[in-house]
Amino acid sequence: MSATLHPIDKIVGKAVPVPGANMDTDRIIPARFLKCVTFDELAGKMFYDERFNADGTSKGHPIDAPQYAGAAIIIGGENFGCGSSREHAPQAIKRSGIRAVVAESFAEIFFGNASGIGLPCVCVSAADLAVINTGLAEHSEAEWTLDLRTMQFANGAASYPIYMPNEPREAFLTGRWDAVTELMNATARVEELARALPAPGYTPPNHAC
Repeated sequence: MSATLHPIDKIVGKAVPVPGANMDTDRIIPARFLKCVTFDELAGKMFYDERFNADGTSKGHPIDAPQYAGAAIIIGGENFGCGSSREHAPQAIKRSGIRAVVAESFAEIFFGNASGIGLPCVCVSAADLAVINTGLAEHSEAEWTLDLRTMQFANGAASYPIYMPNEPREAFLTGRWDAVTELMNATARVEELARALPAPGYTPPNHAC
């Protein structure tokens, strides 16, 4: 039984700034939330300690600002997603309603984990990032389009070139970013490989007397 591929070529929606370089995964999702049974439990928990005080009151983070409500795209900084390799970080972002991240650069493991769950991460130059953040402050209601075919990030009034390595970009455009779907659609190849593998056996250790 084959599974349906889900290509991702365009993300449209409001953007929210999450400023600062070296936004590490411990800050994206604090360690105490890693006890979750399913990733669905991470919804709303992204950047929790950046957003809330110990008593639960708001710190006034942009994610919780009314003008950015419902944002689908995060605008980050340099080396976004650095630190520990916890896969919960991109999961928390996606489960909280974010569909893409735009930043100057990404930590390699975070980028891979995000790509594997259908969360595109694209790079933009430092100069363009500064202009984008200025525009967000002035026009928070603007709708942005992240286009993986044209490799442009635009808001109608302006457009900025974005970058993603060819392999993950092709995976998004063809819907082959999902490893589970890929495996389900390769049943014949899996069975063929299984038949070709040697049968498991037991070789006793060669102990000296």
